[in-house]
Amino acid sequence: MKFSGAWTALVTPFKEDLSIDWAGFKKNVEFQIREGISGLLPMGTTGESPTLDHNEHNEVNRKTFEYAGGACPVIAGCGSNSTAESIKAVDSAYKAGVRAALLIDCYYNGPSSFELRTMHYEVIVKKFPDVNFIPYIIPGRTGCELSPCDLAILARNCPNVNAVKEATGNIERMEIEGAILPDEFSILSGDDGLTLEMMMSPRIKAKGVISVMTNVAPGAISSMCAMLIKGKYGAAEEMSKKLKPLFDVITIKTTRKVEIEGKSYTVSDKFRNPVPVKTMMNALGMPGGSSRPPLGKMTPAGILYLRSALSTVWKLSPEILKPIAEFYNVDIKSRLSDDAVWEALTAKL
Repeated sequence: MKFSGAWTALVTPFKEDLSIDWAGFKKNVEFQIREGISGLLPMGTTGESPTLDHNEHNEVNRKTFEYAGGACPVIAGCGSNSTAESIKAVDSAYKAGVRAALLIDCYYNGPSSFELRTMHYEVIVKKFPDVNFIPYIIPGRTGCELSPCDLAILARNCPNVNAVKEATGNIERMEIEGAILPDEFSILSGDDGLTLEMMMSPRIKAKGVISVMTNVAPGAISSMCAMLIKGKYGAAEEMSKKLKPLFDVITIKTTRKVEIEGKSYTVSDKFRNPVPVKTMMNALGMPGGSSRPPLGKMTPAGILYLRSALSTVWKLSPEILKPIAEFYNVDIKSRLSDDAVWEALTAKL
């Protein structure tokens, strides 16, 4: 399997009782396919995999493959900090027909790079020689990382490891990867805001992105990636500028004042993926649903920032959001200006 272009890290929409909204999930998959996405990845960070039990996790992978119906490839999210649990997840996805899987560096127990390669990745990928595997390197979430050298050794020892989701934000590291990984290996951006730089760089030679924001703008981001693959850098840069307000709200940092015993303190809040993108989807009338605890709603400051970003895109580049209006039959202009829509999405302080 070749990995290039824009792939969507799917959100998992939940109902009010926090059960999975399968109808909404299916609708979102259909939207992605209609907009020409390269492929789909359920059960990553964006899909809230930490709060789904094993049965739900496997069912989301299976249903994504079923709903896609061969219209686009699927990468099953099979990451765990337990090698044994990852093997079970891959086996379940394999039996459902999926032939690609995402594995993550082992969070919390924090193995060394050597242990990650020899005791985790190699153990899993050698059990499934006809499954394509993608290591997911995101030290900001895991506290450890597979080194570029161990990734290169892994790719040479195991030819079914032929791509990486690079979410380190470390350009120097990525340039090392570009120099030592096989030419046919796919470096995929794991940060929407770095996709342009990574794909334009002759040293990194990234071939695409596993994107959060394609949940909202699959057509525009797919178009940007296609331009980059064709070497149309000027057009891609213009599209990236239009998309920048969306890329900037994948993580939202705000502050608030707290009074304790007559003294005022400043508290910093960091709302991380998928809270902002799910809030955005709900605001636009898409099946985003709530997040499972401990994730929740954003503070008024975070909502204001998000609303401003969406309003900017709608005002300056409405073609990016119009496919949502058409597919989900919603009035975006009305929803963006309706205070009641946003109040319902805001946490009570």
